[in-house]
Amino acid sequence: MNYNNVHSKKAITKIQSVLLMTIVIVACVVGGVIYYYTAFLPSQQVVLTITIGSKRFTEQYILGHMVAELIERNTPYKVIRKVGLGGTAICHEALVKGDIQIYVEYTGTGLLAILKMSWTPGTSPDQIYQIVKDEYEKRWGITWLSPLGFSNTYCLAMRKDLAEALKVKKISDLAPYADKLRFGGTAEFETRPDGYPGLTQTYGFTFREYVAMDPGLMYIACAQGEVDVISAFSTDARIAAYNLTVLEDDKLFFPPYHACILVRNDLLAKAPELKTLLTKLAGKIDDATMTNLNYQVDVEKKDPSQVAREFLEKIGLIPK
Repeated sequence: MNYNNVHSKKAITKIQSVLLMTIVIVACVVGGVIYYYTAFLPSQQVVLTITIGSKRFTEQYILGHMVAELIERNTPYKVIRKVGLGGTAICHEALVKGDIQIYVEYTGTGLLAILKMSWTPGTSPDQIYQIVKDEYEKRWGITWLSPLGFSNTYCLAMRKDLAEALKVKKISDLAPYADKLRFGGTAEFETRPDGYPGLTQTYGFTFREYVAMDPGLMYIACAQGEVDVISAFSTDARIAAYNLTVLEDDKLFFPPYHACILVRNDLLAKAPELKTLLTKLAGKIDDATMTNLNYQVDVEKKDPSQVAREFLEKIGLIPK
């Protein structure tokens, strides 16, 4: 008998046993790690990315950052901010296509500019909200969350001294002077049914000239006399800052424009807790509050993201 061969075979068998045991241990460890990440860290929480858009004016910058900040500070999701994406048509198209998943829209804009529905003066804000909510759900699978609490309606504004000189207090009072006055407004307002076309048809006059300009320039242009009348936003702090007078909409042309967060339903299906989180903003921003937030950006020159963050901290929706 060759004892060397026997010992050699035993040694090989022992090594094989050790290797097998090592493989089993490693496999158990790897399997445990995979199970942990699969069971306790759902893949959607790790990889889900939410893109938030906004239109291109101060209020929208603030609201876009506010929604983004609220999600970033309360969820594990990655947020991409496309603040200042474009006008109504661009933001709506991006939402429908899924290029963005969330942005803030206004009920009157949804009704007239997007749905192309008619507006009957006297229709309640709640009725308009329900109409746009139902139609967006049916047509595009988009949810309108509860109103934020303020209505940023269009209004006409002009220099206080000019309004007093012409004795103009309401829009109808412009009729004898309109063909001598220059009108300033956004390119979007010039074509919207709830903008210049509908306004001039309702009131029965047109202005000498329509000057299309960036919304950030309209107020100072009016104050400096480059234009005489502008399409302002009712919650814009620059109305007071530039000493402008808002004219009464005596024919009730402009509908209510209550601000609401819009969210794609496929996003809510992946992250249903977002609805509860974002609804915490409902009713938290009244007209005076939104005007003040706009003032901080337009007059005090604060960054919109800073203003949004400080407001959320103040009302306790994110920690300081």
